Amino acid sequence: MVQDDTAESGTRSEVDYTDLKVSKDVDPDMAAAVAAADAESPPDGSPEEVKDPKKWKWAVIFLCFYGFVTSLKPGESFITPNLLSTEKNFTRQQVTNEITPVLTYSYMVVLVPTFLLTDLLRYKPVLIIQGVSQVVIWLLILLGTTLLEMQFMEFFYGITMACRVAYSSYIFSLVSPDLYQRVAGYSRSSVLLGVFTSSVLGQLCMSVFNIRFSTLSAVTLGSVSFGLLLALCLPWPKRSLFFNRNQEQKELAAAAATKSELDIMNPKNGALSSAASPSSASRWRDSVLVQMLLEVRNVVRRPNLRLWSLWWVFNSTGYYLVLFYVHILWNKVYPATENHKVYNGAVEAASTLLSAGTSFIAGFVKIRWNLWSELVIAVITLVQAGLMFLMISTDNIWVCYLAYVVFRSVYQFLVPIATFQIASSLTKELCALVFGINTFLGTVLKTIINLIFADKTGLSLDVHSQFAVYCVYFVILAVAYFVGAAVVLVRHYRNQRGGDGAGGGEGGGGTNEAATLTELHPVAAQSSEAEILSNGKNAKV
Repeated sequence: MVQDDTAESGTRSEVDYTDLKVSKDVDPDMAAAVAAADAESPPDGSPEEVKDPKKWKWAVIFLCFYGFVTSLKPGESFITPNLLSTEKNFTRQQVTNEITPVLTYSYMVVLVPTFLLTDLLRYKPVLIIQGVSQVVIWLLILLGTTLLEMQFMEFFYGITMACRVAYSSYIFSLVSPDLYQRVAGYSRSSVLLGVFTSSVLGQLCMSVFNIRFSTLSAVTLGSVSFGLLLALCLPWPKRSLFFNRNQEQKELAAAAATKSELDIMNPKNGALSSAASPSSASRWRDSVLVQMLLEVRNVVRRPNLRLWSLWWVFNSTGYYLVLFYVHILWNKVYPATENHKVYNGAVEAASTLLSAGTSFIAGFVKIRWNLWSELVIAVITLVQAGLMFLMISTDNIWVCYLAYVVFRSVYQFLVPIATFQIASSLTKELCALVFGINTFLGTVLKTIINLIFADKTGLSLDVHSQFAVYCVYFVILAVAYFVGAAVVLVRHYRNQRGGDGAGGGEGGGGTNEAATLTELHPVAAQSSEAEILSNGKNAKV
């Protein structure tokens, strides 16, 4: 049904970075964001990784190999044809309105607990849970025959997608901050290579060797079982990136402050009062999560951060809905039979390569993003709406395939831009929280759309009607972005003319005209004044 989008390259994932039928091993977008947030930060002291480079290098190599192996699921691209084949014999209506929607519901329920527990448990237990879920998924696909069993299969797929954040962040616990950018590239490349290899292997098995879906599922079960074995062998990180580390820093700061006060005060009369524990209300206000949420409240007031966060929520919702249901659409346009060979694996491989290419190109595009962001987003969203219309109006499966490949690649073009626009002006921890909130809001929106249009308790639309809804959805988004672009451009040129008239000569409009083209221009550079957050610090510490 969907493949893991770890590298934002599957059909059934997520989910940057990360990415989520769709490859469901997530996306390193959040990891890339975390890396970007720390790219300009100095390393924290001289950790063991710096003293013993061989140790962290082998750990990173092993983790990248793990990411590659866990992406090797050759049966992933053929889950929908399998369910609709004579081997499983489910109807298209059952798959569309009763089986596939469970994925979104499951993902929404387990996303937040998984996001919070990943750092507290230091990653490895969550990766083991992901491995167990993968094994259960393919056991159910291989042996399951009832509707309830397939719904449980989708439920475990949701768990797998939610656990993908553990892999994206695990690798950063192994190295010092000055190496984050490099290891983010390693992990993303390993997952992309795994998704591509998996898609090619699946297509070869179906087209060249003509194996049955059950055999392909058995091969995939062996692969994910090996991935679970590797997860059990992963080293335990000695430190975490978010809650635990912040708690340690907080305790150290509190201890230093207390010691300083005791040196000044009368040790006999004032020691007890100064050492008194704070009230529960004070501890709640000073907790890491509450402070971060207060900072997020101020961050959303920044126009560019707000724009790209909204893009992440609304456009990723449409993107993943398409990925979740596109295989059902293909089966309706070109049903899989003994005489009809499906090419889902080849299409996934092609879309993975093209998506990787557009993501790479995005890093070299030079645009004044503070001025043209809305217009670029609007044009790409309109293209996506046109591709949706093409999919529902053609009876040619190759046109459907091509439209899907282009649809994924144009979305992936904006993913690294959005990632770095958001991440470049935030601290690492705040960045992770912002991406976590964006992902959760997108999941809630997907759930609402599923409940209304896809679920059997709602309108229970067929797949063609659902894609018509997605087309209208992207059209509405495009219109909203075009309106926003018009407002920004009119305001910009009005201010420019006002500056020319007021200052005249070289002085007028100097600020606007001095802006140069930049590569993934960070939003932090758009304002000369640092944004003050609720804790009295800047957004970028």
